Amino acid sequence: MGMRGELYTTKVVLENRAYFFNVKENRTGDVFLQIVESKSRNGEDFERRDIVLFADDMPEFFRGLDDALSFVDKDRKTRTKAKRIANPDHPRGFGGTAPPRSSAPPAIAGDGADVPKRTGRVHVVSKK
Repeated sequence: MGMRGELYTTKVVLENRAYFFNVKENRTGDVFLQIVESKSRNGEDFERRDIVLFADDMPEFFRGLDDALSFVDKDRKTRTKAKRIANPDHPRGFGGTAPPRSSAPPAIAGDGADVPKRTGRVHVVSKK
């Protein structure tokens, strides 16, 4: 066991924030996840917040998190669609000049078109 009961830790660094995911074990043997957000205030000081989640509570917590992520994904798709409707001339629907339209029919999934499938899962990649 590591220092202060740490079993595993990983770090995700974003622009002015860092997130630490620490799996720890307390003195009574309970395993828990500690999520720490460290945010740079003025380049010198750091603002730190953390939450603790015990192993027994994780399934319910992650169900709630998955529901929230599904909502965010659906909302993002709705907003993207609304932007495309508002700016139909742009190739992606966001204003500007569209390229010349082809007379060929659009590719349909199943006829050899390479259509990626979205799973709705969020994957965090750590920058090292």
